[in-house]
Amino acid sequence: MVKKVRGSRTGRPIMVLLDLLGRRWVLRIVWEMRDTPRRFRELQESIGASPTIVNARLADLREAGLVELDPAAGYRLTALGQELLQLFLPLHVWSEKWAKRLRV
Repeated sequence: MVKKVRGSRTGRPIMVLLDLLGRRWVLRIVWEMRDTPRRFRELQESIGASPTIVNARLADLREAGLVELDPAAGYRLTALGQELLQLFLPLHVWSEKWAKRLRV
């Protein structure tokens, strides 16, 4: 069965991933967990989203296997989530160069 996602009739894995990452607050939540696990309230306060939205996005990320809950430490990226984050880091470096160039 093909999973329907926004902008795709095929449900290919890349489209499913882009749909997930395109949801409001998802990238910010992933980024906030880049160095350390974060508790729910800490995440909510750092990104400024409502508890309902943070809960929904965490559920999406948990269902996708990118985030897990450690009762002792809070929410953290899984190995798969860490791998995805590593793919973002070159984009982060590039975006810093790009931003400097725009300011010139």
